[in-house]
Amino acid sequence: MHEEITLTREVPAIQIPSGDSLILPVGTPVFITQRLGGTFTVATSQGLARISAQDSDALGIDMEEEKKKQAEAVRLKDAPLEEQVWAQLKGVYDPEIPVDIVNLGLVYDCILEEAGGKTTALVKMTLTAPGCGMGPVIAADAQAKIMTIDGIDDAKVDLVWDPAWNQEMISEEGKMKLGMI
Repeated sequence: MHEEITLTREVPAIQIPSGDSLILPVGTPVFITQRLGGTFTVATSQGLARISAQDSDALGIDMEEEKKKQAEAVRLKDAPLEEQVWAQLKGVYDPEIPVDIVNLGLVYDCILEEAGGKTTALVKMTLTAPGCGMGPVIAADAQAKIMTIDGIDDAKVDLVWDPAWNQEMISEEGKMKLGMI
């Protein structure tokens, strides 16, 4: 949420706290500080401003996609734990590739183990290259996301190298995102 965004077009906004209308020019760097109630509060070099949801495209935000994500989050609250784990893994990315680790075919196995009244998620995953220095970081990211699920007491993410990953393991969705089909 606190990354710099450059406005892709001129945007009408409301200055905070005065309530005055203003136009933020194309190319203005902003930081989103809040996104509640269908509006966005952004920090600019001139102070805070409020941008309406109808102008979210200027921030690079697709509101339809945001609504789908919110609906999916609501649906997942009552979904089986394994489905929730897979959904969290779809939120983990290799920093060099704009496709999640599930659709890249990096996750080989995901099982839930019950012992002593506790549930542990056991995940086996690989990387696109064994020498990738980001492997432990990506695995830790996956573990952290899994641990946010109510009902999961522990998560273990192991990096494995057999079978070796190849591009055929990328899902159709992943291949589409990468422009491979």
